[in-house]
Amino acid sequence: MPADPSVQHRSAIVWFRDDLRVADHPALTAAVDSGRPVVCVYCFDQVSADVRRLGAASLWWLHHALAALDQDLAALGARLVLRRGPAGDAIRALVREVDAGAVYWNRRYDAAGIAIDSALKTELKAGGCEVKSFHANVLYEPQAIRTQTGGPFRVFTPFWRAARASGVPRRPLPAPVAIAGFDGAVASDALEDWRLLPTAPDWAGGLRATWTPGAAGAQSQLARFIADGLPNYADERDRPDLPATSRLSPHMRFGEISPFEVWHAVAPLALTGDIGHAHVEKFLAEVGWREFAHHLLHHFPALATENFQPAFDAFPWRADEAFVAAWRKGLTGYPIIDAGMRELWATGWMHNRVRMIVASFLVKHGLQDWRAGEAWFWDTLVDACPANNAASWQWVAGSGADAAPYFRIFNPVLQAAKFDPEGAYVRRWVPELADLPAKWLHEPWKAPRSVLAAAGVTLGATYPTPIIDLDAGRERALAAFATLKAHAA
Repeated sequence: MPADPSVQHRSAIVWFRDDLRVADHPALTAAVDSGRPVVCVYCFDQVSADVRRLGAASLWWLHHALAALDQDLAALGARLVLRRGPAGDAIRALVREVDAGAVYWNRRYDAAGIAIDSALKTELKAGGCEVKSFHANVLYEPQAIRTQTGGPFRVFTPFWRAARASGVPRRPLPAPVAIAGFDGAVASDALEDWRLLPTAPDWAGGLRATWTPGAAGAQSQLARFIADGLPNYADERDRPDLPATSRLSPHMRFGEISPFEVWHAVAPLALTGDIGHAHVEKFLAEVGWREFAHHLLHHFPALATENFQPAFDAFPWRADEAFVAAWRKGLTGYPIIDAGMRELWATGWMHNRVRMIVASFLVKHGLQDWRAGEAWFWDTLVDACPANNAASWQWVAGSGADAAPYFRIFNPVLQAAKFDPEGAYVRRWVPELADLPAKWLHEPWKAPRSVLAAAGVTLGATYPTPIIDLDAGRERALAAFATLKAHAA
C-alpha cells in the first residue's frame, strides 16, 4: 500500500548522542528509509537531572567530533542542528518547529539517559508522534545477557562466555547514499558559541597533535591497528613502549565507530589466517570488557559514585591532598607512575597497563578513595566513558565487579621493568631521566651519585624523591584491607 503523502510530508528527527557517525547508525537509516525529510540534531545537555557533566578533555573531543559529523552529514545532503539545554525540552521544541511525525534515536544505557528517553517517548507517542529506539552502541543488549537465575553477571568470564554463545553480532549497516534533508529554516546554535575548547590557557596542543576526532579518524585508526598492532596484540598489548593497542577507545566512546564495525573488521581475520587466532580473540575479549562495563552501568547505575561491593563502605581511606596532587602532576618519584600521568595530561589518554599501575598506586599505596582517581580521569581522558572509567577504577580498588583480589598491589618498579624493559616509555614522558642507564631508570633513588650526576639528575631537585616507600605502603594497604575482613566477621 502506498504511504500516506500527508504522513510522508512530516519530518523525521534523528537525535544523535554518543553515536556521532553516519555508518552503522540504525536510527539514521530508519529515518532515511521512512521517506520523510530528515532533521539531524545533537543536544548538549549538562543540566538535566543526574546527567554527568563532561570533563574538559571530553569537551575538546566533542567539539571536533560534532564538526566532523556535520561535514559528513552535509556531504549526504543534511545538516546537524545544535541545541543546548535540557534534552527533553530541546527535542519537544524541535518536534513542534519542524512538524515532526517521527523521532528516532539509538539506545543508551545510563540511568539519566534512560529516564530522559522514557519520559520523552511516552509523551511524544501520546501526542501522535512515532518514536523508535534502536540497538546500536553495544554488541549485546543488557537485558539479553543474563545468568541462569535471570540476574546480571558480576564476573567477566561467564558473562563473555554467555554473550558469545548468544550469537554472532549483527553486521554493520552501510552509510546512507543520500539524506533528504529538511528544507525549511531550523534554528541552530553555532558550535563555537558552546566554547567547548580551552582558550585561557589553551592546553590542548598535545591532544591536537595526537588525535583526529571523527568517523574518518576512527576508520584510519582501525586500519592502522589491524596492520601494525593486531598481528602481535596478545604478546605486546601490555607494553606501553610499543604500538600494539588499538587506541580506538575515544572513537568508540563518542560512537564515531560502532562496536559492530570493529567486530566485523577484526573477527574474520582469525578465520582467514591473516592474523593469529590468539591475537584476534584477545582483542575481542577487550571489546568484551567494554560490553561488560556497559552492562554493569545499566544494572548498577551508581557505579561511578558508590562501591559495587557494599563492604567497601567501611574501608579506611586516607584524605591526603598532597599525595593526590603529586600523583596528578606526575611528581611521585616513581618514573612509570609519573610517565603515565604526564602522558594523560599531554594527550588525554594513557596506555591500559599503565592505567592499572597508576590506579593501584593511588588507591593501594596511597590509600586514596578510588573516586578521587575516577574523577581525575573523567576530567582528563578523551575516552572518559561513564561505564568503562567507573568499572575500571572499582576493579583496581577491589570494590567492583570481578575485582582484582585485595592483595594484588602492583609494584610500579617491577611493573616498569617487565613492561617497559628498555625504558623507552619512561624516557619519552619523563625526559629529565632520559640519560639514566636502564639499570637505574625505574628506581633512580638507588643509582650511585656519580651515575645521577652524569645523567644530570638531582633527586629532590630535577626529579622528586619517592613520595612513599613501596614496602611500607603495601603493608599499610594490606592492614587496611584486613579491617574489611574483620568488619565482615
